Amino acid sequence: MAKRLPKNPLLSEVLQAVSSAKTKAEKIKILQEHKTEALQAILIWNFDDTAKSSLPPGDVPYTASEAPAGSNYHTRLVGESRKFYHFIQGASDINQTQRENIFITMLESLHKDEAELLCLTKDGNLSKKYRITLNTIKEAYPEIVWGNRG
Repeated sequence: MAKRLPKNPLLSEVLQAVSSAKTKAEKIKILQEHKTEALQAILIWNFDDTAKSSLPPGDVPYTASEAPAGSNYHTRLVGESRKFYHFIQGASDINQTQRENIFITMLESLHKDEAELLCLTKDGNLSKKYRITLNTIKEAYPEIVWGNRG
């Protein structure tokens, strides 16, 4: 059985629990128990080929927050997810400099693990750190309509 998560876990903690789960059924259960719009948005951004990132690929020049998980000294992806549309091609008409500044400001305000998760997501690389597949996500969240986002 997967590690028990704290109440209101960081999305990075949810994905780490999914990654650590031994069976697909456990992974699906964890995803369903911790379903949020923010988690689904991250998964869509990462796994939907039509949700193309409007941010440059590669490392992002930001300073990671050292605030501990569970503290009130950082923001959470759950609260920042309303800004994700700025980072998807065709979804926002702000200029590229503004877009990159919003992204860096967001990264610097998040817990370092969630900032890393967001950097992986922008490049479609969640699977490089977390053992999660599109098929598992589709089973956990059958209501997500894939494709036609660009």
